[in-house]
Amino acid sequence: MARGVYIHIPFCHQICNYCDFNKVFFKNQPVDEYIEALGREMEMTVAQMPEAFTNIETIFLGGGTPTALSAEQIEKLLGLITKHIPMSSVKEFSSEANPDELTIDKLQALYNGGVNRLSMGVQSFDQSLLEKIGRTHSNEHVYETIQNAKNVGFENISIDLMYGLPGQTMEQWQETLEKALALKLPHYSAYSLIVEPKTIFYIQYAKGKLHLPTEDLETDMYSVLMDTMEAHGLKQYEISNFANEGYASTHNKIYWDNDEYAGFGAGAHGYLEGIRYSNVAPIKKYIETVMAGERPLLHEHEVTADEKLEEQMFLGLRKSAGVTHEEFEMKFAQPMLSIYKEIIDQLKEEQLIELDSEGIRLTRKGRFIGNEVFQRFLVGE
Repeated sequence: MARGVYIHIPFCHQICNYCDFNKVFFKNQPVDEYIEALGREMEMTVAQMPEAFTNIETIFLGGGTPTALSAEQIEKLLGLITKHIPMSSVKEFSSEANPDELTIDKLQALYNGGVNRLSMGVQSFDQSLLEKIGRTHSNEHVYETIQNAKNVGFENISIDLMYGLPGQTMEQWQETLEKALALKLPHYSAYSLIVEPKTIFYIQYAKGKLHLPTEDLETDMYSVLMDTMEAHGLKQYEISNFANEGYASTHNKIYWDNDEYAGFGAGAHGYLEGIRYSNVAPIKKYIETVMAGERPLLHEHEVTADEKLEEQMFLGLRKSAGVTHEEFEMKFAQPMLSIYKEIIDQLKEEQLIELDSEGIRLTRKGRFIGNEVFQRFLVGE
């Protein structure tokens, strides 16, 4: 049974240098046809497996950039979502947003359509770094948009930040954190730059033209991030996420809890009835397939019993609460230690995890090398 719904909007007015998500420039794209196809895909999928949609808690509009759409297109999209997705259990309805695209009429369309959480891609408060990574907004856009969002009625606002950017200094990172926290928002996400294939940064990196901070400096930036957020009363509830009480992202927790969710749109991923799937990515192919009355599936994989165990561990350990004995035994009808005792004992000895009567979780030391810890739970590692 799905707990969440992810809807992919692949359109952008500007392609960021680090982004490897399925996205295209907005201009000359069949945006209205795409929105119609999204509605059709939702309608078909819910009709095929209605029992999977009886308790949807969250909806998340991601991209690309949902706010690349016009206010009228946003209104149309939200109308289709509320028409085809059972909304009675939905508590959190999020949309990603760019600060320089989120006009008052778009904010009003989002709010009137049921969206109650905004996740804004700010990344940095240093203008030279913003230009370097391909962002088009200014700090003034951020301040103005957040104030406008509050005026419209939004209370649950989050911003994304990035560190480990090309040429970024510790001073620039600390200044970004200072300006971000001065906004007194209830939620912040902060991610280190990963140079992904098929991005502008990857091309630059391959040519030796991308000058990144050292690994030690990036580690120090993460340490400063954790300490600064804690000093401002924000709880780290996941490796990259910090929130005031009651404002943790429910939608993202679905992923980390290894629970099921539906994915709609070109290139979207989902996990329904034990099957992980991905949709076709080319927009024209996606629209043609859906409008021909077929789900636009590119790949389906039935998750094996071993994979479910692995995913429970490496996704769950991203959470500060970690993986509890109770939730593990409830899902798998056997104690966590009956399967992973040797690995857990080794990681505990290396001071990378804590183990107690509640469960296991990363130590502060473990957070710095989380991926290495996660790999220890993979079969064959």
